[in-house]
This record gives sequence, structure tokens and C-alpha cells, in this order.
Amino acid sequence: MEWVGAILFATNDASERPADVPMITRIAPKSAVAIVFVAAMFINIIDATVVNVALPTIAADLGVPVELTATVNIGFLVAVAVAIPVAGWLGDRYGAREVFVLSLGLFTIASAACGLAASVQQLVIFRIVQGIGGGLMTPVGMSMLYRSFPPAERVRLSRITNIPIALAPAIGPVLGGLLVEKASWRWIFGINVPIGVLAVAFTLMAVPRMARKTSSRLDVPGFLLAAVGFASLMFAVSEGASRGWTTPLIMIPGLLGIVLLSLLVIVEGRVSAPMLKLRLFRLRLFRSANLITLASSAGFLGALFVYPLMLQTTFGYAPLTAGLLTFPEAIGIMIGTQLAARLYRRIGPRRLIAAGQAMVAVVLVTLALVVSSTIPAAVLVLLMLLLGVGQAHTFMPTQASAFDTVAQENTGAATALYNATRQVGAAVGVAAAATVIATIGIGGTGGTPDESRALLPFQWALVGCAAFAVAGALIAALTVRDVDAAPSRGLAPNTRSTGPQVSGPGADAAQPGSPDRGMQPRSAADQGAPPPAAGRAAETQAAAEPGAQSQSAADRDAETTVPADRDAETTVPADRAGSAGTKG
Repeated sequence: MEWVGAILFATNDASERPADVPMITRIAPKSAVAIVFVAAMFINIIDATVVNVALPTIAADLGVPVELTATVNIGFLVAVAVAIPVAGWLGDRYGAREVFVLSLGLFTIASAACGLAASVQQLVIFRIVQGIGGGLMTPVGMSMLYRSFPPAERVRLSRITNIPIALAPAIGPVLGGLLVEKASWRWIFGINVPIGVLAVAFTLMAVPRMARKTSSRLDVPGFLLAAVGFASLMFAVSEGASRGWTTPLIMIPGLLGIVLLSLLVIVEGRVSAPMLKLRLFRLRLFRSANLITLASSAGFLGALFVYPLMLQTTFGYAPLTAGLLTFPEAIGIMIGTQLAARLYRRIGPRRLIAAGQAMVAVVLVTLALVVSSTIPAAVLVLLMLLLGVGQAHTFMPTQASAFDTVAQENTGAATALYNATRQVGAAVGVAAAATVIATIGIGGTGGTPDESRALLPFQWALVGCAAFAVAGALIAALTVRDVDAAPSRGLAPNTRSTGPQVSGPGADAAQPGSPDRGMQPRSAADQGAPPPAAGRAAETQAAAEPGAQSQSAADRDAETTVPADRDAETTVPADRAGSAGTKG
């Protein structure tokens, strides 16, 4: 466990502690950021998974039909969808720490209010407020984390941060079942309050203020298009399986979301200071990481939706038992994270991610083929353990490398895009699995002659989730270049500035006084030229990659200085900013 101490006390030197932050138990400021991020992510993910178990009890206690409680989750989901796109701009404009504290406080207060709700209408309103806090909290917290830890330290960091992120989805259903059975459904919200209060206090005392990255005004057209479009699409995707994809209630929001998000791409490419910096998708590694996250989230979270539902519906397991049989995937993620972290520097993200997603696909197909009421529980436990190990080989390298070619001043915008992608992927995976199950239909119960018919929809749903994993493996194998991840592998210096940020129409460079304008060129030493050994290692890795010799001229230009996209690394003189923006 020496790596835990290495992170927690990495910068305890008083000379590195900002003057406005008091000393707290020798914990370094950037380590404090990791602690509050983990706490916030834990309660946010727990809350998203724990509520489903309690909905029937909530309906009975509040005296409403159980189908009416669906609005409790819908309100939360739509609020998250509205908040995520604007989170990056808010953190950059008003300070990441301040926005994080506000969002965490809002989430905590709303959690307490949910626990005290006297009607389902009140509960829905409080869940909407909770969703706004949660939607802001995750991308802003991630922005704080990646601003505090340079790329070379993110692999080691992920060995800690991925543990609660892995545990929370598995603990949620189990904890929800225990609280509903032994205490009250109100405690599923109440458990957030003490953690949230402590996290807010700790953030104010231990986390330093962070520089504001923009002075631009809110891009109102972009915000409205993103908020309404993303929320409409998320509602349609999440509710389509249960309400029917062809019903007006689903088709209208779905089409509206597609149209508005298409307009968003056009509008954000023309405004002077876009809220969503979609030009970041020009960065090859960031684009690939988002596509991998979309596919892997769909496959993995879709499978976590199908598996416990299959255990309860077909085999008659109690919710608590189904949750316990699902839990080994969290242990697998914790084990797999440690393995992937040890291999990352030497192997690079491409093969780790591709192998991890291939392993997930094999496990899901195997589970679909062998599952039955007579299979030993040990086999199910082993398969879920392997599922977690495979998924960890996607989580860890993707999160470590996704922002390697994104300049620090664009971290807030990049984390907002990344979290939006992950949210869409999760919704698509669950919606696709639910649609397969609803289309084929459920019949029979475990131990009856109809068991094979009862299992059929779940088996095909698992195969569909495996298809998403195959897509993730192919994206990694064909589009990820290990050389682009040189910063997080310790083979190149950190990214300094980004082409999409400083050049081209619609860049913040057009804003007078903006800190994101093109800078005057620096010396090679200031630009962080890689040391000879690091440069040779990166060049050797680049030459060894399949397909490296056939890459386009644009990609060769992207790797001229250090191994990553040129737009993400070179400092563009102010008088050349416009022409530099035309490079892709």
C-alpha cells in the first residue's frame, strides 16, 4: 500500500501549500482534491443506483401507483442532462472549487429534502435539484482532479480513485435493499447527508482556490440547445423501452434532441466563445477515448442492468441476493485496476483497452450461454469477477490517457464533454438491453419447463451488451496510438496549450483579455522539449505501432514535437492563430 501514501503525501512541503489553505493533518492540497472527488463520486453513483430498489416501497408509503414513481428517476436524469454541458464553463468562469462546493452542497441539501418529502410531487422536485447538483459535481470535480495531478501521476492516482467508483454501483442495490428492509426508504437519501457535509467542510479547508480559466460570458444559445437537446434525447433513450419507441411521447423528444444537438454543433462552431468546445474532438486521443467510453459504458452498464434483473425475474432471487451475486464485479475492477496500472507504462493504452473490452465481450457471451438455474453460484461469481477485471483494463487506461493532449486551460471543457459522453453511453446501453428484453418478452420462471424461454430475452440482451464491448475493442485497436499517451506514461512533458483553444473562428482567442488567446512563442526549454531518452522511447514506440508508417500527413504533423496531436501541444504565435486553426 505504499502507493497510497505516495499520493496522499506527495506534496506536503509547506512551500507548495497556498497561503489561503490551512494545514490539515499533513495532507497535500492536491491529495485533498482526490479525497473530496472520491467522496463526491461515491455518493453521486450510490444515489443513482440505490433508488430503483426502493421505488415500490416509496409508492406504497406515499400512497401512489408504483408507475408514478418513475418520475422520481426521470426528473433526476433530465436534471443531470441539463447540468453537465454547462459545468465546464461554470467551473472555468467562477472557479472550480467554488462551483464544486456549491454543487456538492446543493446535492447534500436536496438529499436531506428527499428524505423528508411528504408526497411524490415533493420528492420529484427535490430529485431534480439533486440532479442539478450531481450533474455539476462530477465534471467539475474531475476538472479539479486533472488540473491538480499532471499526466505522469494519473496512472498511480487511478489506482485509488477507481476503487470507490467501482464499489458504488455494486454496493448501491445491496445497501438499498438493506435500508429498505431494516430501516426506511428515507435513509437511502439520508446517508448522503453526513458524507456531503464533511466533504464540503473538508473542501473549504483543504482544497486551494483554482485559477479562473475564462472571462467570457455564457454562450446562451449553446446552453439552451445543449440543455434542451441533451435532456430530450436522454429522456427518449431512457424511457423508450418501457413506453414504446414509436409512441409520440418518445418520438417527439427523441427527434427534438437529435435536431437540437445537430444545431448545437453548427452554432458552437461559429460563436466567439463556445460553451462546449467541440473542437477538442479534433484531438485524436481525446476523440478515441470518448468513443471508447461511449461503447464500453453501454456494454458494461447495460450488462449490470440485465444480470440482476435476470436473477430476480427468471430464478426468483431476492433483490439482496441478486445484489450480492453481482458484487464480485466490483472486486474484479479493484484487482484489474492494479494490474492495468502496472502494465500501462510499458504496454500503453491501445492493447490494454482492446484486450479488456475483448475480455468483457467473451465473459458476457459465456454468461449468456451457460446461465441456468442449475449452474453453481461459484461459476456466476467467477464470471462477474472476470467481467470486472476486463472492464478495469478499459477504465484505468482510458481515464489516465483521455486528457493527455488537452491543455490544462481546456480541462473544464474537456471533462464536461467526457462526462456527457459517458452519460449517453450508460443510457444507450440500458435502453438497448431493455428494448431487447421487452421485444422478445419474458415468460416462465426458474426451474420450470419454460426456463429456456424465460432466459431467452436476457441471453440476447447480454449478447447485445457484448457487441458494444466488441465495438470498444475495435475502436481502441484501430484508432488509439500509444504514442499520443506519452505524457501519462512518463515519456513526454505535459501539454501546454491547444490549437482548438487558441485559433480558428469561434475560439476564445477572439475575446479581448481572454486568458486563452494565442501566446508568443517560447524557447524550446520553456515549451518542455522531451529529454533525449524520453524522446527516443516515444519515437521507438511510435515506429513499433502497426499502421504507423501509413498514417496521414496530418497525423505526422501532429507528432512533430512530442508524441501527441500537434494542435494540443504547440504554442501558436498570436499573429498565426487564425491559420493554425485550420489544421485538423
